[in-house]
Amino acid sequence: MNIYRHTFAAVCPSDGETIVYRLELRATTMIHVEHIKAATALIKKGWHEQIADRLAESLGGDQTIIATHQGVEIETVRLGG
Repeated sequence: MNIYRHTFAAVCPSDGETIVYRLELRATTMIHVEHIKAATALIKKGWHEQIADRLAESLGGDQTIIATHQGVEIETVRLGG
């Protein structure tokens, strides 16, 4: 099992606040760091749950994303199957 952790930011489309996301990606195969950075760099704006869906589709593996928005901590889990 390989575990990758990366922090990135995107803007909330509802209120324009910049949200810092903490991504943890677990995979049995190697995922290139450059792919993780490129996939997250493409995300400029979005809702937390939609960002999780998009990253699950592009990167695979099992992922957890945690962020705090307006005082509410949101955690999404996407399992690669």
